[in-house]
Amino acid sequence: MAEFSAKDVQDLRKSTGAGMMDAKKALVETGGDAEAATQILREKGLAKALTRNDRENTEGVVVVAQDETGAALVQLKSETDFSAKSDAFQALATGMAAAVLAGGVDAVSEKQAELEDLKLELKENLEVGEVVRYEAVDGHSIDAYLHGGGRAGVLVEGTGLDADLLHEIALHIAFAKPRYLSRDEVSDEDIEKEKAALLEITKTEGKPEQAWPKIVEGRLNAWFADQVLLEQGVFGEKEKVSEKIGDGTLTRFTLAMIG
Repeated sequence: MAEFSAKDVQDLRKSTGAGMMDAKKALVETGGDAEAATQILREKGLAKALTRNDRENTEGVVVVAQDETGAALVQLKSETDFSAKSDAFQALATGMAAAVLAGGVDAVSEKQAELEDLKLELKENLEVGEVVRYEAVDGHSIDAYLHGGGRAGVLVEGTGLDADLLHEIALHIAFAKPRYLSRDEVSDEDIEKEKAALLEITKTEGKPEQAWPKIVEGRLNAWFADQVLLEQGVFGEKEKVSEKIGDGTLTRFTLAMIG
């Protein structure tokens, strides 16, 4: 019979996130060797984690990082808000953003082992979502904004815009949730799908057939005004984003949201 104490079992539970009986069995199997028991539990936990990968993970956090070299955004997903708010989860997300800022989007893989360990500890389907890095370029400005304690994060880049105005646009993006920067980014396929849907809505309303094309065109323009950043009213007001920025230019944006 392997010799180990109740404290050994408790220590193993804390370090691996395993249940009491699993921890005890692992210590028995390894003759009380905590390091070997940890490896057994980790392997078993990773196997169990694979069965969790299809579970919905609509909670999490978005983290941004910024310095003179550019800005980074990382979205880390979880199943529950409780896990997302844990110190370990927040620290991992922050570390991922710092790694991406320093080394580019592929650097997020440096945190893979930590992510796998946290999956075991929290027993949830944790997953990296959006990962973006904007490189600082002469003549371009970048704003990085977090909304709602990390429920949404924004990176936006522009030229000819002062910092306050660019930040206001970032706030608007978090508020209005555009999908595209300009109409040019909307695919023909998406436009045709929307036109078909709008046509069916118009038909069911009993509008005269000769008026359908004009009605659909008007509704399509309204859809663009809802989905396209430059055509949106700033914070829902009359002034459009394109008017607000004047002679300035918005070159790109990224919006990542939780939920």
